[in-house]
Amino acid sequence: MTFKAACVQLRSTRSIDDNIETASTLITKAAQDGAAYVQTPEMTHLVETGSQNVKAKIALEQADRGVAAFSDLARSLRIWLHIGSLAIDRGDGKVANRAFLFAPDGGLAGTYDKIHMFDVDLDHGESWRESNTYEPGVTSPVFETDMANIGMAICYDLRFPALFRRQAHAGAHVLTAPACFTKQTGRAHWHTLLRARAIENHAFVVAAAQGGRHEDGRETFGHSLIVDPWGAILAEADGDDPCVIMAEIDLAALDTARTRIPVLTHEREFDTAFGQLTRNKTVTL
Repeated sequence: MTFKAACVQLRSTRSIDDNIETASTLITKAAQDGAAYVQTPEMTHLVETGSQNVKAKIALEQADRGVAAFSDLARSLRIWLHIGSLAIDRGDGKVANRAFLFAPDGGLAGTYDKIHMFDVDLDHGESWRESNTYEPGVTSPVFETDMANIGMAICYDLRFPALFRRQAHAGAHVLTAPACFTKQTGRAHWHTLLRARAIENHAFVVAAAQGGRHEDGRETFGHSLIVDPWGAILAEADGDDPCVIMAEIDLAALDTARTRIPVLTHEREFDTAFGQLTRNKTVTL
């Protein structure tokens, strides 16, 4: 089985309507160029700082303009459309950082709420507290499509390899990490982490990214990537500007990698124990 996968790289703003329009234009381009599966980044239709600012602009899932627009777009283009995430009002005072997978008929095949919250203090005063706004998810899904089984994750999840391992054991062929990766951490870790998740699970990894300086002042890394099961980069965005990248996904390559080094079948259960350090005795002659 082969199909074309595309990443849509964005530089989303504070305007939901503008972001939907920009994303839709690039998604349409990807589909016209032959992509059967198209992925957008984390926070596709809103990049905004501050809990109250986010909450003032978003809606419940059933009323969200992005959900409606992207469902219609998937149906009109006849593609699998993976919206990396949207900020969605949960109706309980909290916000979900929620990914959506739309089928070619426009139906909602599934959703995923980001599990790991980016609560960190970086160098040069850069600080983030996602848990002040977002409620973490509790389920890591793998969705069966007519092309491949797709595991879903979002951005900071990338640093937690157990999540991807479980998805691989559950049958995922394609692992995903749509992101709004900071420029600082992206320079250091983006390529290494994505290639590691592909290599250790012998799976394709598709990661659409936000890139550049955003309206709210943050800088994101860009460099959307598609990686094969051997860790080779099949496609990469050249920098942080909005664009489309595309690569052919050939599931035979996954089978080949898993046959060469069958890590998923070799994996064994084990215990972790802390023992007393044994020191060599000193012998005086």
